Parts: sequence; C-alpha cells; structure tokens
Amino acid sequence: MTEVDNTKTAVHIIVHGYVQGVGFRSFVQSRALALGLVGWVRNCDDGTVEIWAEGPRDALERLTRQVYGGPRSGLVSHLDVSWHAPQETFSGFHIRW
Repeated sequence: MTEVDNTKTAVHIIVHGYVQGVGFRSFVQSRALALGLVGWVRNCDDGTVEIWAEGPRDALERLTRQVYGGPRSGLVSHLDVSWHAPQETFSGFHIRW
C-alpha cells in the first residue's frame, strides 16, 4: 500500500505554452477546489499562467499533473515548479486579475 503524504506545503507553478484565452484559469480553479486546495491563479504579461496553491503535498502533486495536461483547448509546453512553505493566509482558490 502507498503511504499518503498529508504534510501541508505550497507549490508555485509557471505554466508555459498556449495557455491564455483558452479557459486555463477556470480549469485550474475547478481542479484546485475539487482537491481542497487554497491559493490563486493568474495570467502574466509574458503569456504564461502563474499558480500558487497550498494544501497536502499529495493533492498538490495531483494538481501539478492535471495542470500539465491542461484543458483540451490549451497546450502546455512545460512547467516551472517550485515548492515552498505555505503562507496559510488564503481561503478558497481564486482567479486573480
């Protein structure tokens, strides 16, 4: 049986590819909420999408895999992923403008 890691942590993801104007932020928000994560997602001026999410490590790893798959209308070329201590100041998962 696989051991589950419920240690709370945070992940910062920069998503590269065809990821703006394709419903990517809504896709990320719905996946994060389904996983019980908190944080935010936003478009960046350089055409990337930036994500900050906090919660159990296993759920964050699952979100990262789902983000790499992206919505059908988008195309992810690669992710820049870094792990951090959680800020623990968020409630919900929001789209930032």
